[in-house]
Amino acid sequence: MRFVPAERCASMTASRTSEFPLVLPQNTTQNKFLHLLSSLNPPRTRQGVVWVWMYFYNSNEMNLRKRIAFLSVALLTTLTLTLHAQGFLKTEGKYIVNDKGEKIIFRGMGLGGWMLQEGYMLRVQGIGQQQHVVRAKLNELAGKEQTDAFYKAWLTNNTRKIDIDSLKAWGFNAVRLPMHYNLYTLPIEEEPTPGQQTWLEQGFAMTDNLLQWCKANQIYLILDLHGAPGGQGNDNNISDRDPAKPSLWQSEANQQKMIALWRKLAARYANEPWIGAYDIINEPNWGFEKPEDKNGCGETVNAPLKKLMMDITNAIREVDKNHIVVIEGNCWGNNYNGILPPWDKNMLISFHKYWNYNDQASISRMLDFREQYQTPIWLGETGENSNVWFRDAIHLMESNDIGWTWWPLKKLGGNNPLEVKVPADYQKIIDFWAKRGPQPTPAEASKGLTELANNIKLENTIYHPDVIDAMFRQPHTDATKPFKPFTVKAGATLKAVDYDLGRNRFAYYDKDTANYWVSTGGKHTDGNRGHAYRNDGVDITVEPGSVGNYFVDHIETDEWLQYTVKATRNGAQPTSFVVASEDAGGKISVVVNGVPYKKEILVQATAGKWQAIEVKDLVFKKGENVIRVKAVAGGYTFKGMNFK
Repeated sequence: MRFVPAERCASMTASRTSEFPLVLPQNTTQNKFLHLLSSLNPPRTRQGVVWVWMYFYNSNEMNLRKRIAFLSVALLTTLTLTLHAQGFLKTEGKYIVNDKGEKIIFRGMGLGGWMLQEGYMLRVQGIGQQQHVVRAKLNELAGKEQTDAFYKAWLTNNTRKIDIDSLKAWGFNAVRLPMHYNLYTLPIEEEPTPGQQTWLEQGFAMTDNLLQWCKANQIYLILDLHGAPGGQGNDNNISDRDPAKPSLWQSEANQQKMIALWRKLAARYANEPWIGAYDIINEPNWGFEKPEDKNGCGETVNAPLKKLMMDITNAIREVDKNHIVVIEGNCWGNNYNGILPPWDKNMLISFHKYWNYNDQASISRMLDFREQYQTPIWLGETGENSNVWFRDAIHLMESNDIGWTWWPLKKLGGNNPLEVKVPADYQKIIDFWAKRGPQPTPAEASKGLTELANNIKLENTIYHPDVIDAMFRQPHTDATKPFKPFTVKAGATLKAVDYDLGRNRFAYYDKDTANYWVSTGGKHTDGNRGHAYRNDGVDITVEPGSVGNYFVDHIETDEWLQYTVKATRNGAQPTSFVVASEDAGGKISVVVNGVPYKKEILVQATAGKWQAIEVKDLVFKKGENVIRVKAVAGGYTFKGMNFK
């Protein structure tokens, strides 16, 4: 960074189109100037150079002295200025490209549960899943004042810059914002003048903040209308729909409000290149032809859906010709009967994918659409499964040049990057609703809500590195790596649940690894049946009455676990395998660095209590070692290895 005297560059500035004026007091120091400059959003520049006209006001002489300075700044300096202007994404044939024509593959995360809570994310049972129902029930338990305070804190704490910074660090390049319309505008029933739109600043301000965080991290922000006015389907939980009121499809006023909202959003963000796309309606699921086809999976025409999406597109294009428009079919985004071909030259066809096989056949129809209409396709929402499913889905998408966006970043549950801890007093609330416990007192309910709103902060969640590893590393390699660093030494315990990171059949082998109920005709399987600690197929259970004491459960014959550890010396190491079993007959084989231990370890009946089976001469080498523990005969549980 350097300042050049005015006389050396005055003749150079006249033809530059990237000048902008700054009027500064005479006592402005260089540091103050740089601080001010770093807060600006400068105009487009050429070759990473900013031309600045600086005026210093002389308060004593009451005149202006003109000083021209030339400031040369390298791109991506600590000023955090983006001197190369970011162009808009667009669709070009079958792909999304940036302003340089480079192919862009979205690797995104959906911020589910922030603006619109879905009951399952809060482990709600027994009262209905919609946000407005949950909020009304919380009013009854904690009082309106405390409930309002909870929702205010929830919106403040759920998503902050630290969340977007973390997504960038993990490898994501896109964020999908599921918006609830009622943060941006009033419901039609509350409009002072029917047919008029009252705009609420809260939702727009939240979106503005999120966009700034995304821009700072060079992450694309995709706006997704998740909860449309009136609700867009019979899956009420998704859109916070109240079935006692007219749905989106039963009310022209709701449809006009939705169109007006998209026009308002597009006008606000028309010139923001880090807005990646407008996902105009999330998972419509409605039977237009046959009401009994509640979720629209049998629709053959989808005329009302197509008309509304075309009307919204037209409204967007009145104010914004820059951004990609995303469309979704009926039946949770997948039934495109009667909807295609696309009607806009900058359009993206979205589909959603849950609980089915990750094979080429599962996406063949979407690939056909891409080829037929020369329009990109995008897996706009997926997730809620095991790491095995995650890895296979991402591998399938990226092998076919399809971008993806996961769901969600955080919730009460472990099959996502961040797990929200359940406060004891909040557990009393959900136990009461599920008829598993007594009604909590107002004080208990208030305390539970306060703690839950605090627990939603990223720094208070449980981070699951295995989920991120499955999404970003495992789709591209079969290599394994240690889950945690571990050194074999006397007194150390290697926990059974800390097996290596990696794919099934490479870091471990488990027979039941994911939930494919859509493909298997309704048969649900869990992957990790204990739903604890990790999200692989391995079944992990927390020890009753403990905090953080986990063990591997439901071990079946031929399943195995691998551990990569370090040893400080060559030689035999006395080792105890801590196991438990209701019945005798379990057998364990141990292989270290490819060399089988000389005999199998027999597991006796222990009435479910832990026993340590000692092996005196397990041989390690100095440096890295790979241990594989296999169930020759299953039926036992495994807690860990103690080294003596």
